[in-house]
Amino acid sequence: MHALQYEVTLPADYDMAVIRDRVDRLGHLLDDWDGLGVKAYLVRERGRYGSPVNQYAPFYLWDTFDGMNRFLWGGGFQGLADDFGRPSVQQWTGLAYERGSASPASAAFAVRHRQPVPEGVELGTFMQEAVAQALRLAGEDGAVLAAAAVDARHWELVRFSVWDHESPKAEGDLFQVRHLSAPGLDRLPRGRQW
Repeated sequence: MHALQYEVTLPADYDMAVIRDRVDRLGHLLDDWDGLGVKAYLVRERGRYGSPVNQYAPFYLWDTFDGMNRFLWGGGFQGLADDFGRPSVQQWTGLAYERGSASPASAAFAVRHRQPVPEGVELGTFMQEAVAQALRLAGEDGAVLAAAAVDARHWELVRFSVWDHESPKAEGDLFQVRHLSAPGLDRLPRGRQW
């Protein structure tokens, strides 16, 4: 599994209906993308649910590198770059993934928590704790899925979870899920990834 996210932060007075309309029109295009486990079309609106910014920030869990690369270099990503400029693409190597009991069709909110991997920690123990946290979150009421991944270049851990309600039992940045494409949800490897 491989996690990927980019963020398009928009002006404070930006009409977020433009982003909602974009997702409504185009979101279905990845509903059957080969190699994609899940794409959560994430939106934060300034002043709603505690968000300080307007932002469009899709989050992906890929089950193949080929699918991810076809998206990035084969045209899927180019439309966003043409419309909003080319944002930095953050990538993390998967540590853990687990399905929750809530239906993917009920996805309404997502939480992303990023944190540095502290200097001096025993890496195996730290990563195993991240795995345990992802598996615990997936077991909570209303969880659709939970994942953990790490960027070993910058030593950053990301925890990502999707929920069917606005008060999830996860800490981090809260996003509204505008659409969830999940063509490979059942192909994503469950549990610890090593």
